[in-house]
Amino acid sequence: MTAIWIILGVVIGVPILIMIWAIALYNGLVRKKTMVMEGWSGIDVQLKRRSNLIPNLVETVKGFAAQEKDVLTEVTTLRGQAQSVTGPGEASGIEGAITGALGRLMMVAEAYPELKSDSNFLNLQSELAEIEEDIEKSRRYYNATVRDLNVAIESFPGNLLAARFSFQQAEFFETQSPDERAVPQISFS
Repeated sequence: MTAIWIILGVVIGVPILIMIWAIALYNGLVRKKTMVMEGWSGIDVQLKRRSNLIPNLVETVKGFAAQEKDVLTEVTTLRGQAQSVTGPGEASGIEGAITGALGRLMMVAEAYPELKSDSNFLNLQSELAEIEEDIEKSRRYYNATVRDLNVAIESFPGNLLAARFSFQQAEFFETQSPDERAVPQISFS
């Protein structure tokens, strides 16, 4: 009689344990996918903050450096393009271009001592530096969540469940600009 109970326990218990394990694995994939979406939302918020700051920065520089029209136009045009992107792939390319254009805009400011001492410009420059730091933090968080999701989707046995329930790998938010990938040249001369 004891053997029957053991066999019955195994026949009923093993499928229940497998089902509990599959549910836990599925919920882990859902949690990781949600964290990726949360991470992208954080990047999106920071990019919008930067996008909202750009017109003020451009107007401030424009008042001092009207002859630098090309740089001002480029920054404004790129800002418009950035507002229509939908995902990490599109955003990483345009955001790299914006970062480069903003760097050129700051170089223009260096040529105008009165602009560099303007309190409005200094406040905007400080806010931009803070936003750029926040974007970098958000990017690191997002890419970490993408890594975790992608590893869970590719690893056995998660790959079996991920394929069955159509979980897809997420896209990293990577730097597209060769300028940002290049090793900076530092000279103390």
